[in-house]
Parts: sequence; structure tokens; C-alpha cells
Amino acid sequence: MSKSKGLATSLAVISVIIALIIGGVIGYFASPAKIVEKPVPTLSGEIPIGIVLPLTGGLATYAENEKVTLEKGLEEINSLLKQTGAPLTIKLLIEDSETKPDVALEKLKSLAAKGVKVVIGMMSSGEVRNVKGYADANKILIISPSSTAPALAIPDDYIFRFCPDDTKQGPAMAKTIRVSGVEYIIPVWRGDAWGDGLVDATSKRFKELGGTILEGIRYAPEAKEFSAEVKVLASRVDEAVKKWGGEKVGVYLVAFEEAVTLLTQANDYPILSKVRWFGSDGTALSDRLEKDPTASKFSVATKFVNTYFAPAESDKLMKLRDYVEKRLGRKPDPYAYNAYDALWVVVQSILIAGKYDAEAIKAVLPTVAGNTFGASGWIKLNQAGDRETADYDLWAIIMKDGTPKWEKVGYYSATTDSVTWLVKY
Repeated sequence: MSKSKGLATSLAVISVIIALIIGGVIGYFASPAKIVEKPVPTLSGEIPIGIVLPLTGGLATYAENEKVTLEKGLEEINSLLKQTGAPLTIKLLIEDSETKPDVALEKLKSLAAKGVKVVIGMMSSGEVRNVKGYADANKILIISPSSTAPALAIPDDYIFRFCPDDTKQGPAMAKTIRVSGVEYIIPVWRGDAWGDGLVDATSKRFKELGGTILEGIRYAPEAKEFSAEVKVLASRVDEAVKKWGGEKVGVYLVAFEEAVTLLTQANDYPILSKVRWFGSDGTALSDRLEKDPTASKFSVATKFVNTYFAPAESDKLMKLRDYVEKRLGRKPDPYAYNAYDALWVVVQSILIAGKYDAEAIKAVLPTVAGNTFGASGWIKLNQAGDRETADYDLWAIIMKDGTPKWEKVGYYSATTDSVTWLVKY
């Protein structure tokens, strides 16, 4: 792989590239940047962009979705660059974090040794937190499509997140739980930066809405089975139901795809299927959950409803969604659109910066993002470099013609702090 380098070339080449990509010829970006009327350096050769995704482990379904959308974006971008006669191509260097923060850091260091200055990925907040120090110290730009822990909302670092943090998702789920009639909730959560932050955000708003948080269960992120946790949960749910009734008690599960094992084991306790269950973006649209016969059956029985960032419906989104469905046979999760948009924004920022340098790219990326309407909608970032606002769709597994399928059953509006059900749920 040749390292990208700045070359003094004519304004015409870089102007054509920027105009085509940013100016609306392909209809992707909302408004063009002003072209400086003087010679500027441009780039040639291969520009490497690192991709670190949890292709194995607790977020594998989502990583597979993101890999497909990133590859689609790469194909489109390189085709466009070729059409302009630009002397460069974009190359993705894809690594598997295994959904493990320590592995994510190893992969980031490996990419840095290859000259990578920009990385898209680090899906989990645990991964982002673990690589942040190294990324900041070595000026490597990280664009996460899906990290949401509020503790990572830090201004002027080298981390950008194309989704809102969980100070938005927490209130959305708190409101959903309350309008479902549940007054007492027992949280069960993955004990990492993401799980802790989301449970805290949800609990705070739930209490403000008059709800009560009962003693919960925090489990280790590396846990593979949950027999002990489920036994304790069954006891606590039984006690709560005897006091307040099953219709007023619920379980709030904040997990990744290890939830399949947890729900399967929960199915062994009849009391646990007599109360409502609620989830998050860590389980919504999970292919593993939908296809597991026991876990999906339990999800249907408990009306297991999950919040997920709601991208704006548009032709761009539908086109990309159709592409992923043809490739993988399922709807992509919303963060897959964020990954696709991140690649476009990164490439545009590199071209405007005129050099492959993280500091220069970082300086222009917020403006480029803010002027972009991508597959995920408008990408306005706040001072911490996170997506500013969002509504949330509500997803649940329901039976369709005898087969369990993920369906959108409602949505939460941040503007009105209200839940609208699309079906009786």
C-alpha cells in the first residue's frame, strides 16, 4: 500500500473533485463548500481508512450490516473519483475488534503502524473509551457510528460519534416504559461504559416520571451464561409481582447479543414471562435474537420492545436499505446508515483539507457533516462531536404468519416527549 502524499497540482483537478462530491451532482451533500480560488495541494495514490468492527462477539450482526454499507460506499466513492480522473483511490483496511476493548486497541495500534490517520468503527462505548487515550495522543481520528455512552461526550478530542449519546435514548425508553403502564422496573445490564451510562440515563428520567427503580443486576461484559443472574432476577420479579401486580412490574435489559442466552435461560422461569421486558439499541434488530426459537418466543411473550435511533426516511435510506436486504436478507440497523455516511463525510473532509492529516481533517469535519444530508438524515454534531438530536423507533419481535420477525411497533418523539404506537402493544 502506498502512503497518500500531497502533490502540487492544478486547481482544476481538486475543484472538479470537490464540486462533484460536495456540490450536488450526485445529490448526496446538501450544499457545496466555497472553493478557494488559489492553487491548493491535493492527494494521490491510495488513501487508507481504517475500519474496526466487532465482526465476532456480542455485536456481530450489527458489524456485518456496517461492513456491507461501508463497502457499498467505497464502491460509489472510488467510482466517482475515477470518473473525475482524480489520481487517488480510497482503500478500507478492515479489522475485527471481537467486541473486546483490549482487542480494539491492538487493532488501532496496528492500523496506526500502517499510516492510518482516520478510523471508522469502535461500535461499542467500551471500545471507544479504551482507544480514546491512544487516539488523542497520536492524533488518530475515530468516527464511531454507534457509541452512545454520555461519559464519552468530550469536546475537542479526536472522537466523533454519528449518533446521539444516551442522555437522549434513556428518556425515550423511560417514557416508553411508563406509557406501557409499568411503574416498577428491575434493570439487568452489561457492566461497561455503555450499559452503566444508559441505565443511569433511563433511571433518572423514569424516576422523574414517577416510576421506581428496584434493585438490579449488573453482569460482567465477558459473561457467556447467566444462570445465576436469571435465578436472582426471577426471585426479585416474583417478590415485586406479589407486592404490586404483574402489570406494574417490568424488566429493563441493556445487553448486546449475549441477550439470546440470557432470554433463553429466563424462559425456564414462568414468572419472568408474566411481566413486560424492555430493551435498547444493543438488542433491537438482532438477527441472532430473531432466529433463536426460544429467545424469540420469549421476546414475543413479554412484548420485548427496544429503542433504536431513528434515521430520517428518505430515498437515500431506502436505496441503501434495499441493497443491504438483498445482500443479507434482513433490514440493516440504523447505525449501518451512520457508518455509510461517515465514510462519505470523511472522504469529503480529506479532499477539502487537501492532505491526509488527522488534525486538518478534524478541523473541517464538523462543518462538512453539518452540511450533509446522508442516508441517516441531517448530520448536525454538537460541541462534543456527537449527533445533536434524534427521535427513536420502537422495535419488537412479533409473529408474522407463524414466523418471528422484527417490526417497528411505535416511535418516540423527542420534541414532544411522546410515544406513538403503530400497533396495539
